[in-house]
Amino acid sequence: MIRLHDNLSSGNGYKVRLLLAQLGIPFERVEYDIDEGQTRRPDFLKKVNSNGRVPVLETEDGEFLPESNAILFYLAEGTPYLPDEQLGRAMVLRWMFFEQYSHEPNIATPRFWITHHVEMTEGRRAELETKRKLGYDALEVMERYLRNSEFFVGDRYSVADVALYAYTHVAEEGGFDLARFPSINAWLGRVATQPGHVPIT
Repeated sequence: MIRLHDNLSSGNGYKVRLLLAQLGIPFERVEYDIDEGQTRRPDFLKKVNSNGRVPVLETEDGEFLPESNAILFYLAEGTPYLPDEQLGRAMVLRWMFFEQYSHEPNIATPRFWITHHVEMTEGRRAELETKRKLGYDALEVMERYLRNSEFFVGDRYSVADVALYAYTHVAEEGGFDLARFPSINAWLGRVATQPGHVPIT
C-alpha cells in the first residue's frame, strides 16, 4: 500500500488526499506536526524529503515523491483526470504552475499565518499587504477564465482543478473575500459535487 506523508491542515496535502479518494486508491497516511518542526528533523530530511516539506508520496516500491503537483500528475497518469492529448496536458501544467507560483504563495501563506497563530511581526504585517494584493490578482485571473469555462482545461474536471481548488476553497481563512468572485464560487460548487469528493479535514 502506498503511504502519504502529510499534515492534515495542509492544502497541498489535501490535493493529494482528494485525488486519491476520487481515484479510489487506498493509502496509509503518516501525520507530521509542522508546528513542532517534525519535517525538519534529520531523519525526515535524510529519508523522506531533503526539502523538509510534506506532502510526500511513498510508493509501494519505496520511492519518495515530493511536491504536491508532481504527485497529482503522477497519480493522474492514465486516468480521466489528465488529458491524453499533448496540448491538454500542457494546459494542465500551465494551471498547476500558476497555482504554485502566483496563487499558493499569496493565498496559502496568510491562511497559514492565521490558522497556525504565527506571530505577526512588523515584517510579516508588511508582507501580508503585498500577499493579499497578489492573492486577489491571482483570484481575478481565475475569475476571468471561469466566466467562460466550467473547469480549467477543456471544460472537463482535471488535476488542474484539484490543484487550484485546495487553497481557493479555504481562502477566506486567510482573509480573502470570495463573495467578490461569482464565477469562482460557481466553480467551487461544481468541484465539490465531483464523485469521490472529500473535505479538507
